[in-house]
Amino acid sequence: MKKAVFLDRDGVINDNKKPVNKPEDLILYPWTIDALKMLSKADFLLFVVTNQGGIEMGYFTEDDLHRIHNEMTKIFQSEKISIHDIAYCPHFKTKCTCRKPSPGMLLELAKKYHIDLKSSYMVGDREMDIEAGFKAGCKTIKIGKPCKNADYTVYNLLEAAKLIVHL
Repeated sequence: MKKAVFLDRDGVINDNKKPVNKPEDLILYPWTIDALKMLSKADFLLFVVTNQGGIEMGYFTEDDLHRIHNEMTKIFQSEKISIHDIAYCPHFKTKCTCRKPSPGMLLELAKKYHIDLKSSYMVGDREMDIEAGFKAGCKTIKIGKPCKNADYTVYNLLEAAKLIVHL
């Protein structure tokens, strides 16, 4: 069984002051590359799990989302960082098992890649991320304001990566 870090996208990997509806809207935080390299070197598989309800709401399309994610992975590949998979929930109003706080995306990836969830982490900036990680059986790290349900709270992804590799 492998260990993984599940990462929310907006607010964790990239700035989300304004919506990311096209590739040029994607602005990585300055610490993202260093954090992901640190996690990769520590033998964690990296996954992005992101709610993208803007698709159902009509703000952008699944094609737009794929172009955004292609741009993001191209940047990571140029830095020799491998994101093993990206899961997203396109729903906002529709009842589903994939939209966080449901653990559906994490559970599917864990099954597909033989991930030991007890040895893995969910890193997110919202309580729904923490709840999804908790329900999946991961340790949870909240970025930003403290969340009573999170195992840990840190300022940014680089702090989360340092914490993970030293635990």
